[in-house]
Amino acid sequence: MAEDRRLQQGNNLIMSKVGSLESSMNDHHRHHHHELMGGEEVVVTVDWRGRPSNAAKHGGMKAASFLLGLQSFEIMAIAAVGNNLITYVINEMHFSLSKSANIVTNFIGTVFLLALVGGYLSDSYLGSFWTMLIFGFVELSGFILLSVQAHLPQLKPPPCNNSTAVGEDYCEEAKGFKALIFFAALYLVALGSGCVKPNMIAHGADQFNPADNPKQSKKLSTYFNAAYFAFSVGELIALTLLVWVQTHSGMDVGFGVSAAVMAMGLICLVSGTLYYRNKPPQRSIFTPIAQVFVAAILKRKQVCPSNPHLLHGSQNNDNAFSSDIDPFNHSQKFRFLDKACIKIEDGSNTKESPWRLCTVTQVNQVKVLLSVIPIFASTIVFNTILAQLQTFSVQQGSAMDTQLTKSFHIPPASLQSIPYIILIFLVPLYDAFFVPFTRKLTGNESGISPLQRIGAGLFFATFSMISAAVMEQKRREAAVTSNKTLSIFWITPQFLIFGLSEMLTAVGLIEFFYKQSLKGRMQAFLTAVTYCSYSFGFYLSSLLVSLVNKITSSSSSSTGSHGGWLSDNDLNKDRLDLFYWLLAGLSFLNFLNYLFWSKWYSHSPSSSSSSSSSRAQQQDHYRYSTAAAAATSADHNLP
Repeated sequence: MAEDRRLQQGNNLIMSKVGSLESSMNDHHRHHHHELMGGEEVVVTVDWRGRPSNAAKHGGMKAASFLLGLQSFEIMAIAAVGNNLITYVINEMHFSLSKSANIVTNFIGTVFLLALVGGYLSDSYLGSFWTMLIFGFVELSGFILLSVQAHLPQLKPPPCNNSTAVGEDYCEEAKGFKALIFFAALYLVALGSGCVKPNMIAHGADQFNPADNPKQSKKLSTYFNAAYFAFSVGELIALTLLVWVQTHSGMDVGFGVSAAVMAMGLICLVSGTLYYRNKPPQRSIFTPIAQVFVAAILKRKQVCPSNPHLLHGSQNNDNAFSSDIDPFNHSQKFRFLDKACIKIEDGSNTKESPWRLCTVTQVNQVKVLLSVIPIFASTIVFNTILAQLQTFSVQQGSAMDTQLTKSFHIPPASLQSIPYIILIFLVPLYDAFFVPFTRKLTGNESGISPLQRIGAGLFFATFSMISAAVMEQKRREAAVTSNKTLSIFWITPQFLIFGLSEMLTAVGLIEFFYKQSLKGRMQAFLTAVTYCSYSFGFYLSSLLVSLVNKITSSSSSSTGSHGGWLSDNDLNKDRLDLFYWLLAGLSFLNFLNYLFWSKWYSHSPSSSSSSSSSRAQQQDHYRYSTAAAAATSADHNLP
């Protein structure tokens, strides 16, 4: 009997140990702590005083609504400037059409490229809130400087026809100090906006924690829809009301209104300070990535084990349950990186440097980044098309009849509002009807996968450029041969088609990268990567304009005809229609390229593809090992 009681006490202690351990793991899923769990630092969220956040007081849609206000006001301010900037650059700064188009596309490209800087500073050093606050004021100062320059004649070149040095058609281009003021103001706006943009979405997403409460997952999805809706509303107001103010009250007043709107956005941001869940910076996010490449290179002669569970970090049980990247779902892509996880057994207990030995979680983070690069690159041409709608299509509208009524004329820049009018109606309809219907057919929670959604958008983008080319050819022939001016409504189809395309591609891209960030734990930085697609698209547009001008000018000079397709400021002399056909061809080739890479991404082999039971075995092995360890401890403690 005594031996039975002794055995029963041991079993009770074992079960107590196991139950206590499982309870602590469940508590980990409900709360965040500042501690190391299996070598991985768990992120804590804090309030404005740096104390651990309270789910009852902080976060949720109430906190996110302040960020939605900032997003709407910020995009409203910069869209009013960026989308009508080409008019100001041509009419006030007196740059040529092609140079003006490049200035606009370089500016917008720089905004989106600097999003990487904002994402890096936020994740590594400042946190989302302080990054938005600091660079929000930088953006505000740029708007104020632009308004001051547009208002003061001494900071602008003299009006056309005032110079008698040449002919009456002479316009002096902005140079020297005047150009310096203009570009300084422009790139203050670019720096501020670029660093603010990714953090608005990332900080809003930080207000929800699906790991704490499954209902938060639906609220998070609602937030992303609301964020894109807020973006569309801001764009729509900017492209209608604010552009109308610029057209009728002057660009100085228009830039001043943008400054006031940006100030309102900052007020929204600060007003929510007491309600935010703030994610502290996590040191340099690039260091773990660099460690993987260095370790893989140093161990390049090692042979990867056939069983990925033998890699360093796969055996760590805390990590298996708590990490965002499941080590049991180990990707077989880029297997050379797995060498960074090979632990050299030399008989000593010397701990290897993190620059020589990495965890599976680290390697999977790098694999996520490498895997999404082709998807990211495939959306660059899509944003090159967007650049045309903000530059040449505005000039195209300027050459058409803008009269709506006897007293009202449509500002050509307001045509860009058409896609956002479409988005305001289509996004809610998409979520309410299309997603539930396709979910029944596909079984996918999103109706169609983000990759399928992106692909559909890229396909429709081609038809946007086909429509633009056909309409420009029709407009040019009417103007040159019949001296007729077509109504501006003839070019609305290209904007309508692109609105549908953007709803599919842009939202799909945000959803896709967000799901990757859940694995890679670099939310602000990976959100910033989506903006880089815009950046490279606008830079590619500038490169294409320059190349097309150079190539067509040289071929035209050899035949004795006029300059290149886009060399004049007169669209009736240029061949914008041919440039649109070129973009339509590039867009279709890009769509085929995307099909290849999306198939490659979707059909990636995984070490767990046939091992759902393997994971269960690993977890059972974990519980068995834990029980055995507890039993051993119990034996030592029994009298």
